[in-house]
Parts: sequence; C-alpha cells; structure tokens
Amino acid sequence: MPNPNLITLSDPRSATAEAYRTLRTNLMFSSVDQAIHALVMSSAVPGEGKSTAAANLAVTLAQGGQRTILVDCDLRKPSQHTLWNLPNEQGLTSALLETSALEHPPLQATALEMLHILTSGPQPPNPADVIGSRRMDDLIATLRSQADYLVFDAPPVLAVTDASLLALKTDGLLLVLRAGASRRDQTARAKEELERIGVPLIGAVLLDAPRDSAVGAYYSS
Repeated sequence: MPNPNLITLSDPRSATAEAYRTLRTNLMFSSVDQAIHALVMSSAVPGEGKSTAAANLAVTLAQGGQRTILVDCDLRKPSQHTLWNLPNEQGLTSALLETSALEHPPLQATALEMLHILTSGPQPPNPADVIGSRRMDDLIATLRSQADYLVFDAPPVLAVTDASLLALKTDGLLLVLRAGASRRDQTARAKEELERIGVPLIGAVLLDAPRDSAVGAYYSS
C-alpha cells in the first residue's frame, strides 16, 4: 500500500489529488518564454509539508507521461526515502563523491514507470558546500538529460542557504505554505531573501486550504 501521505497514489480520485494535477498543468504552461523543467520545492520554515508536496507533484508529472526524477536535496533531514520506503545507503551524496555514480546516478525505481527517486544518500559534514559545488552542476546536467522534469526537495529557506543555492542552478523555486500554520511574516521574509539573491520564484502552493463544498460534493459523488 502507498504511504497515505502520497495521496496522488493512495486516493487518486480525491480533490487533493486533483489539486496536484492542476498544479502540474499550471507549471507546464506557466512560462512561454522559459519552460520550467527543473524546480526546487521548499518552505519558509520546517513543518509546512514541502517534502510531501514535492513527492505528490512528482507523482502527477509521472502519471501524465513525463519522465520525472524526484531528488532529495534536504541533506540535513531527508525524508523521501521514508515516504517511499526505500534504502538510503546510496544517493545524491554518492553521486557527488564518486565519478561512476555521477555519470550513472543511483536512481531508484517506483511503482510508476516514469518516476525515479534519487534519495539523499549519506549525510555530508557541510551540506551547503555540497549543494553549491560544481559537481552539483554536473549532476543536475546529467539528470536533465535523463528526465523531462526534475523535482528537488530542499530545506526551508529561512533555516539554511541550501534551497537558495540550489534554486539558482535550476529553473526556479516553488514555495510551500500550510493554511493555519504558515506565518505571514516568515513567508514575507523568505520571499524577500529569495528575491534579494535573484532566485526565480515560480509561485506558492497552499496546503490544507479549506475545501469548497461544491467541489467536495463533485469529487465524492
């Protein structure tokens, strides 16, 4: 059985799953001049659901026939291997340390043919240095050649610099918020920090938003 947090797999007909499909469509058509194919998902602070959102978005991209790689770049508190019940002995850090793994990243298959996961791998002593490295550029280039879409799960923006460093190497950052939990001042600070260093901010995703009763009735019928 899929992890219940992966609602796009456990309950694909739900309103929440449909919301992720809407997000997929919006991303695919959001930019005419510069298409978004590699995006970072982060939050202002911990506990806002960015890892679950990244996983569900990756599922919907794969379900839509897009070759998708979900990369766990939260090297301090990785969670994708737990969400997917995968081993984590090899992963992103392995690919950055070993030339053979850089050329052939240790991707792990999922129940979806079009979706592969690159878990975090062993925890490095200095995650920000790893994310900001030239070898990370090389790895992203390798992954781009193997997929239509890359989704990077990154640490919170206000906690560490990792998400900002990573977003500068990709097509932009999607900020995850949680209704009833995210604070306006923290969200504003995160936005200001991203804009200050020139990170392309794709937009925001609001989790746990109150559901419109008419929409809910449609999906429960």
